[in-house]
Amino acid sequence: MVKRISPENCAGAIIDVQEYFLSQLGGRLARSRMETNTINFARLLGYFRIPIVATLERPVYGKGSLPARIRNHLGDCAKLFEKDFFDLTKEKKIRNHLARLKRKQVVVTGCETDVCVLQSCLGLLDLGYEVFVVEDLLFSSARNVDAAIDRMKGEGAILLTYKTLYYELLQAVEIDQRADAVRTAFGPLPEDIPDQAVR
Repeated sequence: MVKRISPENCAGAIIDVQEYFLSQLGGRLARSRMETNTINFARLLGYFRIPIVATLERPVYGKGSLPARIRNHLGDCAKLFEKDFFDLTKEKKIRNHLARLKRKQVVVTGCETDVCVLQSCLGLLDLGYEVFVVEDLLFSSARNVDAAIDRMKGEGAILLTYKTLYYELLQAVEIDQRADAVRTAFGPLPEDIPDQAVR
């Protein structure tokens, strides 16, 4: 069966986008790009009223919080959690929150690709969620994360780009009836939400 993301059936996850991890990206440009892409992800999901779970790895005093630039764009449908486990599903509060959302799909972004993202994807898959990983919105201190990506895919996670996510949620061009239904339900899509990740 083909798996497609549907706005009414999915949630987003922004995993551990914190100062400590962002500082390992190697330069202001890389950091700025990742923050901008995460903001655009949050705004896109916010437009469709898709709930977001954002996590912070403890200790937050040492690793930092979610940058204010990103936090300011989360909106009312987002909830921030601190966690001790690499796998967000091992945290009872997060697991229960996801269950209460009654969504069967989770779209994942964040870091580190080969640790918290990988372990969280495995946990979500084990709980029966369809997991979609936005590959160009992942980062890690490791140079090579191919094994982690291969493992996620092998276990059933679906990798996609931000551009693919954008158009899969939108579903149709502006003149289509589906586009009219989207505009009626959510209002006009803000023109400053880009359709591609910043490179």
